[in-house]
Amino acid sequence: MKLGLQLGYWGAQPPQGVGELVAAAEEAGFDAIFSAEAWGSDAFTPLAWWGRETSRLKLGTSIVQMSGRTPTSIAMHVMTLDHLSNGRVILGMGVSGPQVVEGWYGQPFGKPLARTREVVDIIRKVLAREEKVTNDGPHYPLPFRGENSVGLGKPLKPIVHPLRADVPIWLGAEGPKNVAQTAEIADGWIPIFYTPNSAAMYQPWLDEGFARPGARRTRADFEIAATCHLQVVADAEEKQLVLDAIKPSVSLYMGGMGAQEANFHNQVFVRMGYEDLAKEVQQLYLSGEKDKATSLIPNELVDDMHIVGTAGEVKERVAQWEETGVTTLLLSFRSADEIRTVAELLA
Repeated sequence: MKLGLQLGYWGAQPPQGVGELVAAAEEAGFDAIFSAEAWGSDAFTPLAWWGRETSRLKLGTSIVQMSGRTPTSIAMHVMTLDHLSNGRVILGMGVSGPQVVEGWYGQPFGKPLARTREVVDIIRKVLAREEKVTNDGPHYPLPFRGENSVGLGKPLKPIVHPLRADVPIWLGAEGPKNVAQTAEIADGWIPIFYTPNSAAMYQPWLDEGFARPGARRTRADFEIAATCHLQVVADAEEKQLVLDAIKPSVSLYMGGMGAQEANFHNQVFVRMGYEDLAKEVQQLYLSGEKDKATSLIPNELVDDMHIVGTAGEVKERVAQWEETGVTTLLLSFRSADEIRTVAELLA
């Protein structure tokens, strides 16, 4: 199983020490670094900045929000970065949620599966550069002939000849239909809150996608890149401190992300068997009682979602994740020493 360094997205200010982390990941044999975006920093620029200091690490987005750019714009970013990095880009994309898509990007959120299919198809046409790019779909028509069009749009091919005609596309997906479509049209899947205990839930959805006519991949060559926090601790007492430190993030996603009637992350926890807990945490969080919501998060849930333990326990847990089909673990770290420790432990 491969290891990826998850850089995430920025908070109020750019994070410090990222260069040291990236250098340590390259030296320690990590496979890739990944960046993210929400409604602040973007996912591509950090990869261009830090990627120039590396020669081997793949450069992945986890994830690019599709509504933030047109499909051809995403393809332009990918072509440019792929040339600059000598073919190391992995394009991870997702639909985000209605509050971000409609509130931040000013775009409609409806029909997320159909939009995803169109975006992926257009990007692949751009990268293939076999013909002028057109699209008859309703979401991203090319050329555009709709309201306020002046009628002068024409099909175009990219000026730049892509370095690779088939850059890997991994999709973030949570629900059954989205996961099945991901297995059908993508090269990999970036799940959120994937755990060894919940892995069996996803297998029929993935199998449905692999079985569809024209599916790009099979289970044998499909990537599953799961994100978790991995930390080696000395004993049970230190482990409890780490689990407690993670709980606010879990309660944020369970209760505070999205609207009460449309929190897709909350629904993942419901499918995992935490329906009553997810409902209560959401009610508390949205009413402003964040600390109380966090206090309800059980140790066993956090322990399942992340890999925290002694060196022996961590090795055992990593093997469990790999057995479920995970091909890459996307991990966040606080120091270069942590990266080196984990690389040596899992070598």
